[in-house]
Amino acid sequence: MTSPGRTDRLALPGVLTAAQAAETVRGITAVQRADGAIPWFRGHHLDPWDHTEAAMALDAAGEHARAEAAYRWLARHQLPDGSWYAAYADGDAARPTDRARESNFCAYVAVGVWHHYLATGDEAFLEELWPVVRRATGFVLGLQQPGGQIGWKREDDGTPVPDALLTGCSSIHQALRCALALAEHRAEPQPDWELALGWLAHAVRHHPERFLDKSRYSMDWYYPVLGGVLRGPAAKERLEDGWDAFVVPGLGVRCVLPNPWVTGGESAELALALWAAGERDRAVDVLRWIGHLRAEDGMYWTGYVFADAAVWPEERTTWTAGSVLLAVAALGGDAATTAVFSGEGLPAGLDPDCCGAC
Repeated sequence: MTSPGRTDRLALPGVLTAAQAAETVRGITAVQRADGAIPWFRGHHLDPWDHTEAAMALDAAGEHARAEAAYRWLARHQLPDGSWYAAYADGDAARPTDRARESNFCAYVAVGVWHHYLATGDEAFLEELWPVVRRATGFVLGLQQPGGQIGWKREDDGTPVPDALLTGCSSIHQALRCALALAEHRAEPQPDWELALGWLAHAVRHHPERFLDKSRYSMDWYYPVLGGVLRGPAAKERLEDGWDAFVVPGLGVRCVLPNPWVTGGESAELALALWAAGERDRAVDVLRWIGHLRAEDGMYWTGYVFADAAVWPEERTTWTAGSVLLAVAALGGDAATTAVFSGEGLPAGLDPDCCGAC
């Protein structure tokens, strides 16, 4: 059982006490299955991205064995082409409920594995999971388009979908940097990955027309910052530009405009982006606001429709709880979490801007 002593690093005044953090961690571990799988909640599906986010939260809380079990679940269920299906039935990994293979879902394992290594220093684990990351990265880069953006997914029959998502590609940017950090640590240079990363960053920074228009969604607003593509003044400018549209003071962050709906996951991720951009006080404010989404069991409701004063949907997801814990861990200075979300020390790739490319 997780004790408050193990979650001291997750205490943040006005947001969480160590005892409350321990309660949230217990909520996630109660959902995790014996084989390591972490579905959204019992009876719902698992997707590889949110499974990884929950595993990272477990590592931030010191639950390293449980996080390791989650990554081994991914290793066991990786498909021959390096991918995973987009969704699996709870308790039945042999029965995918969405057989598409999404690029950002598959890339994120690199972030989780590097985070776990930084949290534990476990070289044997790294040796075991490196082939998984290498194959997943190969699958993802097989969807990169000539403009640098990475296509959304492959359909079940293998047909590539070249349309690119800004949120997904920003997440892939972070994942490629972590994959390169793994490669550098192992002294296995991956120059093709470096070039792919540079072209991807260039597309996100300079070519919005190469991505599907999802500007109604808050994730498209803050993810270029969260994924490390934008830093410094550019990051602060982007966050300021969308603030009034997406932020509901005292409640959190809208998921999509113009819906009167704030969501815990997006709010916690925005807090991480604000922290990465040097806006710590604003980040703490956002995390305090979503205290109203905390349930009696320490988990977090997915969202709240403020026009109706109603929780909706009536579900408490592991990934929402995980995103809150990761944001608190970053603000509290947890070394592994700050490393993967600040981007400091992560490889930057080859910058095509330096060559005058467009």
